[in-house]
Amino acid sequence: MAMTGTAPWRSPLRAPPPTPSRGYNSRPRGLVPAQCRPWPRPSLSSAAVACPRSEEMARLERGSLVVGGRELLERAPPSVALRRPAVVASPGGAAFLGATAPAPSSRHVFSLGTLASGWKWLSLFRFKIWWMIPTVGEDAAGVPAETQMLLLESRSEAGAALYALMLPVLDGGFRASLQGSPENELQFCFESGRFILDLLDSEVFELKRTANFGISVGISEEYSGGLFLGDPEVQTLEAVDAVFINSGDNPFKLMKESIKMLSKIKGTFSHIEDKEIPANLDWFGWCTWDAFYKSVNPVGIEEGLKSLCEGGAPPRFLIIDDGWQETVNGFKEVDEAFIEQTVFAERLIDLTENDKFRGETCKNLGDHVKKIKEHYGVKYVYIWHALHGYWGGVLTTPDAMKKYNPQLVYPVQSPGNVANLRDIAMDSLEKFGVGIIDPAMIYDFYNDQHSYLSSVGVDGVKVDVQNVMETLGKGFGGRVALTQKYQQALEESIARNFKGNNLICCMSHNTDSIFSSLKSAVARASEDFMPQEPTMQTLHIATVAFNSLLLGEIFIPDWDMFHSKHESAEFHGAARALSGGGVYVSVLKKLVLPDGLILRAKHAGRPTRDCLFNDPVMDGKSLLKIWNLNKFSGVIGVFNCQGAGNWTYPVKENAHVPTTVCITGDLSPSDVELLEEISGDDWNGETAVFAFNSCSLSRLQKHQTMDVSLSTMTCEIYTIALIKVFGGFVQFAPFGLVNMYNSGGALENVTSTGDCSEITIQIQCRGPGRFGAYSATRPEICSVDEHEVEFKHTDDGFLAFDLSHGSSQDNLRNIEILYRAS
Repeated sequence: MAMTGTAPWRSPLRAPPPTPSRGYNSRPRGLVPAQCRPWPRPSLSSAAVACPRSEEMARLERGSLVVGGRELLERAPPSVALRRPAVVASPGGAAFLGATAPAPSSRHVFSLGTLASGWKWLSLFRFKIWWMIPTVGEDAAGVPAETQMLLLESRSEAGAALYALMLPVLDGGFRASLQGSPENELQFCFESGRFILDLLDSEVFELKRTANFGISVGISEEYSGGLFLGDPEVQTLEAVDAVFINSGDNPFKLMKESIKMLSKIKGTFSHIEDKEIPANLDWFGWCTWDAFYKSVNPVGIEEGLKSLCEGGAPPRFLIIDDGWQETVNGFKEVDEAFIEQTVFAERLIDLTENDKFRGETCKNLGDHVKKIKEHYGVKYVYIWHALHGYWGGVLTTPDAMKKYNPQLVYPVQSPGNVANLRDIAMDSLEKFGVGIIDPAMIYDFYNDQHSYLSSVGVDGVKVDVQNVMETLGKGFGGRVALTQKYQQALEESIARNFKGNNLICCMSHNTDSIFSSLKSAVARASEDFMPQEPTMQTLHIATVAFNSLLLGEIFIPDWDMFHSKHESAEFHGAARALSGGGVYVSVLKKLVLPDGLILRAKHAGRPTRDCLFNDPVMDGKSLLKIWNLNKFSGVIGVFNCQGAGNWTYPVKENAHVPTTVCITGDLSPSDVELLEEISGDDWNGETAVFAFNSCSLSRLQKHQTMDVSLSTMTCEIYTIALIKVFGGFVQFAPFGLVNMYNSGGALENVTSTGDCSEITIQIQCRGPGRFGAYSATRPEICSVDEHEVEFKHTDDGFLAFDLSHGSSQDNLRNIEILYRAS
């Protein structure tokens, strides 16, 4: 059998210490042998930390943590300490929390004390190993294991809001996460590597052979007493810079400034503004996964491209997903009852394409890529692979793989992961093992694969299954060191072999990966779109929006594909228009221009400030509002996600029964953050608000509100255009293409010429489509590309006319609207 026919690089269960030949020429910071002294770092005695007593400065005194002048934590143990970073100026009072243990270990759980009264929180936590979801609460006991972001809000008696941000981060070779305890304490877990039960190796192996490795002790804290053992080569007794804290009065500004500050302090990742953004994001794309799953083939790809082109939305970006590689399932001799469980244990045996892409239809992968680019106008072709080759890694015996010195190992998850939801893929990998490439050879592996793909015309890659690295750290310097080794090699290979930073990261929602992404600029924001699960559609929209609070500061979040003919297509399509990311198959004509261009907003779409601490899926009363910006307008999508699903992921025995709930909420132009980025000094705060579905127009001051009523699984998108006065007598605000979800995304420039007697407003707008604007005065003439056009102007100020197909390559139309003073 393949799983036993491996080179004896090292035992799957017990390994020697890492050697220089495995690529670890120097020990990562903070990693010490079990019997060595603690890190030679500053004392963590809280009494020794002298922090300024300014209202803005975080301080820890007599067990009380105060941020922004308000108590956040009380009864913190004496072992907890606060350290202010000296490297970077931190005007908001940023600091790190750490703690000291009585003895070295590879996994510590430290108490930070109890949460002070008056705070409510939003947690982004990993509900399974690959993905985060949000949850909200008020007591520390409710903070889930594997919380990777905790945003808190406290309001004064006068109603002034203070926001506190807690980010568990990477510290040397260790990774932190937050969690609550039954005693209502907020804790942070600090761990370095892979954990095994305190049993003989033979007993562990026997447990692995049992169905699903079904061990549930991870949900308790018993491991701190010795039940779980970590990598003996990666231990410490101190956590110094484990939990980053900061505070401010604007949660979005707080998040951005904190991530920028952290990136400079840690040096292991970069803020999204410091990364190269792949050009394909501005073009409509198609991913083959939901159409074919692993049965993808050249004929099917061509038929799909032809259908989309004939439908008026030609894809300019294609992802050939799982199913193109040469893999093998070496478990055919296993008892029939186990064969189904081997699906994720298949392994890679070669770097080239499989037989489906060689034959009569196409000679090889290169022939296929060339054909679809020439015949269907595809600009960018990406191809899928797993971070470690394939789901089950690589087969260790073929000559094509032996050069990378692979070894069969058995992943084991951290107790934090199994405390939430187990995953079928990990159950399979824990049972059948992973063929992992020697970390010292991983760059060679990526470079060989990517140079081949580039040579046949492939433009980039989607890299999946990334979080599996955290379960394989034993013997390689721990989970953080192994992840960073792979991530660095991946990014170096991308830079060498592909133009434009063409990489999509997927199944990568652990902070090991997030905070190790120096160049990676695009990452999936949630679990897959699941067309067969009707109760998961609202969860998907809520998840991607909330996850983008964190992910959107480091990546362009990818909100995933969906089906254009699905019953929830309008719901998903409207959300994608707000995402700020790529679009893969959609309600096409409302998102994609005929040339394949999409109207992408400036930032990651995120929940509005008044939605951050509400449950938009299950509280029965809250609407979800998502905001974004364009060059000249804001955009808000309002979604009713109530009644259609719940946060307990599908369990057949306890299926959710959808109900229809009509909810009324409010909307204000001030829900759009950062309007000052586009407003200029000549804006008096008035806006024109255009509703996409109802085609209604309202005029609101910035802080005014209007009612919004929606039933379950319905939505509305509002373009918030800033009304400005031109020539002293024309009040005008352009919406853009009002037949598109994100109307304002079509506007490229707005200027004017003239005087107080005659004014011409000049607009550059992408087309074709229906152009709309607010105009308090009826214009005399509207022209497009110097040709006068018919227009419609209504009593409420709505001005509209058509933009026909243009002759320019970029379909940028030059609009002039003439007004004369009466």
